[in-house]
Amino acid sequence: MTALIRNYALVLMVALMGVAAATGVRASNLDRLEAFMEVTGFDVALESIRLSAETAPNMIGLEADDFGTEWTRLVEEVFDTEQMHSMAIDILSQTLDEENLNHAVEFYASALGQRLVVAENASHMKEDEQLKTESGEAIVAGLLQLGSPRLEELKRLNNATGSEDASIRAIQEVQVRFLMAAASAGVIDLRMDEEDLRESLKSQEGEMRLSMQRSALSGSAYTYQAFSDDEITAYADALENPKMRQVYELMNAVQFEIMANRYEAVAQRMQSMRPSQDL
Repeated sequence: MTALIRNYALVLMVALMGVAAATGVRASNLDRLEAFMEVTGFDVALESIRLSAETAPNMIGLEADDFGTEWTRLVEEVFDTEQMHSMAIDILSQTLDEENLNHAVEFYASALGQRLVVAENASHMKEDEQLKTESGEAIVAGLLQLGSPRLEELKRLNNATGSEDASIRAIQEVQVRFLMAAASAGVIDLRMDEEDLRESLKSQEGEMRLSMQRSALSGSAYTYQAFSDDEITAYADALENPKMRQVYELMNAVQFEIMANRYEAVAQRMQSMRPSQDL
């Protein structure tokens, strides 16, 4: 893949944000970026990327279990927490506006903000995704039955933390970069070029959008179940602030860029692996 394609998501993110590197938080303020990562819970969100690696082989018709213990070792090495953290700091140091940084930190350092981060961190790192999904769906079903306005507030949360269209484009970019890297490494025989692959994924957008909406709503219902309706509304209000929206646009872009980068690395490493079965 060309350098242009490899860095597509990052270039797009910088263009959308409209933030010149010169106005970003410079190296002398890296300690503030570290504080930003911790107080907002973004460090844990990045760490949770490792959990998503279990689904990577599904894109080529395999399961993580097909590779036995080799897959566990591969994920530990490629999705190294310190490396992903360093990648995030490097990007944020060039793109995160200081005013937006201060705004986000001020909210998440509050009593409500810190409780929210604890809940979000726990949700990010919950490995039993099926149980989480089933629990969230049960909560949503109960709220629907009651006709609770809480559902609309949860939808506000989801809408404020990221554009649905941008998320779909980012997920497609991760898939394209993984599959193209896998094909380049000889892991799969991809019988279409990159343009055709993008068109194929684009044709599936409707189904993906519905799936994302359901997943986001059940995920939020699960994550924030211990918070009152008033607290959910207060959080939605905070997230709809233009500065906070910009922060989330940036964090989402950084997270997807790191995910795509690490998935490419997985594809390249899979060249030396073969499906196996532990005895």
